Amino acid sequence: MEHQMLFCLCLLSLPGSIASALIDQPRNIGKRQTQGTIINGIEIQSMKVNCKVTSRFAKYVITSQAINHGSTAQEIVFDVEIPKTAYISNFLMTVDGVPYPGNIKDKVIAWKQYRKAVVRGETAGLVRASGRKMEKFNIAVNIGAGSKVSFELTYEELLKRHMGKYEIVIRVKPKQLVRQFEIEADIFEPQEISMLDAQASFLSGDMTQVIEKSFSGKKGRVYFNPTIDQQQTCSTCATSLIDGDFTIKYDVKRDSVCDLQVVNKYFAQFFAPKNLKNMVKNVIFVIDISGSMTGRKIKQTRQALLKILDDIKPDDYFNFILFGGHVKAWKNSLVQATAANLQEARVFVQTFGLAGATNLNGGLLEGIKILNKALEDDPRLRNNAPIVIMLTDGEPTVGETDLAQIRMNVKNAIQGKFPLYNLGFGENVDFNFLEAMSLENNGVARRIYRDNDAAEQLKGFYEEVANPLLTDVEFQYPKDSIQALTENRVKQFYEGSEIVVAGQLTDGGKKGFKADVTGRGAGQDLVTTCSADEEEMEKALRERGHMFEEQIERLWAYLTIQQLLEKRTKARSEKEINDLSEEARNLSLKYKFVTPLTSMIITKPGDPEDQLAIADKPGEEVQTKPRRTMVLPAQQFPPTPRYPPQPQGPPQPQGPPDHVTGVDGDPHFIIQVPDKDDAICFNINEEPGVVLSLIQDPDTGMTVNGQLIGDKNNSNGKNENTYFGRLGILNQKTGFTLEVTPQNITLHHGRKGPVFSWLDQITLRQEGVTVTIIPTRKLMVSMDNGATLIVVLHRVWKKHPVHQDFLGLYAVDSHKMSSRTHGLLGQFFHSFDFEVFDVRSGSDPKKPDATMLVKNHRLVVTRGSQKDFRQDPWLGSDVSCWFVHNNGDGLIDGIHTDYIIPSIF
Repeated sequence: MEHQMLFCLCLLSLPGSIASALIDQPRNIGKRQTQGTIINGIEIQSMKVNCKVTSRFAKYVITSQAINHGSTAQEIVFDVEIPKTAYISNFLMTVDGVPYPGNIKDKVIAWKQYRKAVVRGETAGLVRASGRKMEKFNIAVNIGAGSKVSFELTYEELLKRHMGKYEIVIRVKPKQLVRQFEIEADIFEPQEISMLDAQASFLSGDMTQVIEKSFSGKKGRVYFNPTIDQQQTCSTCATSLIDGDFTIKYDVKRDSVCDLQVVNKYFAQFFAPKNLKNMVKNVIFVIDISGSMTGRKIKQTRQALLKILDDIKPDDYFNFILFGGHVKAWKNSLVQATAANLQEARVFVQTFGLAGATNLNGGLLEGIKILNKALEDDPRLRNNAPIVIMLTDGEPTVGETDLAQIRMNVKNAIQGKFPLYNLGFGENVDFNFLEAMSLENNGVARRIYRDNDAAEQLKGFYEEVANPLLTDVEFQYPKDSIQALTENRVKQFYEGSEIVVAGQLTDGGKKGFKADVTGRGAGQDLVTTCSADEEEMEKALRERGHMFEEQIERLWAYLTIQQLLEKRTKARSEKEINDLSEEARNLSLKYKFVTPLTSMIITKPGDPEDQLAIADKPGEEVQTKPRRTMVLPAQQFPPTPRYPPQPQGPPQPQGPPDHVTGVDGDPHFIIQVPDKDDAICFNINEEPGVVLSLIQDPDTGMTVNGQLIGDKNNSNGKNENTYFGRLGILNQKTGFTLEVTPQNITLHHGRKGPVFSWLDQITLRQEGVTVTIIPTRKLMVSMDNGATLIVVLHRVWKKHPVHQDFLGLYAVDSHKMSSRTHGLLGQFFHSFDFEVFDVRSGSDPKKPDATMLVKNHRLVVTRGSQKDFRQDPWLGSDVSCWFVHNNGDGLIDGIHTDYIIPSIF
């Protein structure tokens, strides 16, 4: 019997990140046997993470070696998480001494080479988004009995200073003992290191002394090399206590305003002077109060704004602009943050209501107009640092809705005078639009993830911009000395951050090279000239050797590529996009970075059909071209407005909080009940081929049915596992039909409608429904009433002897569907009551039993957990729930066989 072993080296860095290794088992693939460091015959002989930082530029090398002590071939999966800001630069897999390197190529050329695998419908790539700040690199390989395999992955990034420190968070979770486990960080900073610390969340007491940390002058070192005994959770245990975050923080000395490092033909300048006085702020908050902000989103927004009001300084000026169907300003102008004004603002934040559609253009222009007028009318405010912060959870629906025109309107209104920061709340925003609008107005965009800590995310972003030190900072260099330069103008510089400028020198440009730095501060302007200390640079070269020279050059290339991609994001013409893409692509190929314009082709051992794998740089939904959009004709009824007019009047009452109801896996139904802050789960056990009614809304006509599939191998006549292998989504009133399988997505099933693969990137719009394919794992069906269906694709190894690909279904904001909605899922779209009591020990000591009163039934339930795969289709997130036995008997209306129907349409 084959066993699948999973190495998960999770390299998380804020901003740089590394390491965790685990071995895990797929479901129903046999029993684990543990003997010290060997699990099911597989031993991880070593796992090492080496991080070398030179002048903030970090290079990480992760290596892992394993041997198959078993008697049969086994599949091993190397799984590594790296920061989204990093670029992979090398990969090498070695099986029994035979190397299998990765080769970085133009993305178009690489995908042509990989086209055969794409046509077969296999997983498109080895790298995928994972959570908020990570990307997951994953590759599988079969190794024979007695064989050895080693993996080596290299990636690079520029560490960004955040809240006064550079931080590396190393998440480690081996899940087994590793014979040689090692984390080493080697830091070299010509400015000299001022502080260095390292901690591990999984160590306590005397165990913290296992971490070696030291620094002196330019050099710092952190080393963690626990013995097997130190890894054990107890003296007789075979389980590892290494499970958590390994965090390194450091900063450098800032005795001088200048830090200009010049090495041969490249230079880097780091700017973060100390002892600058904080500037007074003029800040406008532009807040989306449309109907989609109902529930937890608006509650968390209020919490964040109240915390921000507590932190606003007495000398600051501020105002709130609210936009829904209409635009409303709290005050007609900026007001000072006096105690009375802050108290009035708190009352306003706690009491404003929601109001219909989304007039994003109107809200932004009103905020910009108030800020511009305040600067014109009051000369005192002109010496302050002006900022606009906008929060929205969706796309514009009333007023000006053309995104290109909105960008033009905003840019013309701001005229480069102050930065615009856009915060996109949740998954339904067009983040590319928000990012482009921020970048062309000297700001940045940030995603706010719809999670329990959303209020802290909002407050955290404000803290990053709460203390401006300088505005209009500019770095000027001798024109005849430089032939390539990164961005040298920054609109605002904030406390705890750092500005980095890098460039390439001309022949002879190093001689007498200097930089003039100017900026506007609180009370006085900054004017200084920086020169490189040639003696110190020579000393650094002797101490660090070739690496110092190489890292400064690669820092310049990394920063240049990042900024070219940002320029491409905000570019408006096709020629400009193509020119910027070409320049970034050439640099990516020269320095061997996997960026959005390049891919890494990896040749694997084994079956010729499986030899090629591809590693891409994931990004937002749009990379180089706009998403294809098809507007489909109505089938039976005349078109209706996509966003109906909202009645005016007093603020509308808020609906229930956002919640998710879904079915995934075997199949496991998850019902999250927001009023209880808890969840209920149940399974449906039926034969393959059975079709179940999942959602039926008689008011809108929306219906969703699902057909079960079983395992591949049914030699014993039993099917222990069933999954949804086919979904039918239809609207009987409009004639809309959509068939979804793990192979493809078919519109207008049975009428020769278009067929799309899971690799397509496309949006389909028809009356009342928008369908979006997000390669390669997710499909979204959004309805004009605000509810959204999410279909998640689960792929398994195509040669797996048992399992096959299947689908999961989730309903988001399902309370916006009609109260008459029914079906196995639909009946739970609106709040219902239940009570759990008499919690007691069950047959499994880790899963207590309890008594539940629900729908006039008294049920015995068991505490457990299921997986929610909406955000991470690979690993999912755990949802604790009360499990209702016997096919949900007593919880669902009727019995489960009442929901069996003859066909999917």
